[in-house]
Amino acid sequence: VQLQASGGGSVQTGGSLQLSCAASGRTFSNYVMGWFRQAPGKEREFVAAINRSGVRKNYADSIKGRFTISRDNVKNTVYLQMNSLKPEDTAVYYCAAEQSTNFYNRSPGGYSYWGKGTQVTVSS
Repeated sequence: VQLQASGGGSVQTGGSLQLSCAASGRTFSNYVMGWFRQAPGKEREFVAAINRSGVRKNYADSIKGRFTISRDNVKNTVYLQMNSLKPEDTAVYYCAAEQSTNFYNRSPGGYSYWGKGTQVTVSS
């Protein structure tokens, strides 16, 4: 499956952004989808994941209550709505896919397919 993330940009503290990740090439609904991020000098970290139907979700503690992951299996797209953004949310955000039922996997190694990433910058 090929993934293309978009929607990044620059916002001030407290602002909002919605990231999108369009998938192509395979049956999208067969894949658990995840969002990860990587700040300069840091390891790639888990942000959120969603199961194949879109009913069940898994969030990192650092963003819980501020970010929402969702998916549209007709449009083959996964979204990350980010509200109340903080400077520490600044990173390159990546979408990822794995043909699995395990949406609890928070390791980057648990995902086989990756998009190229989109930059999110939050200024104070």
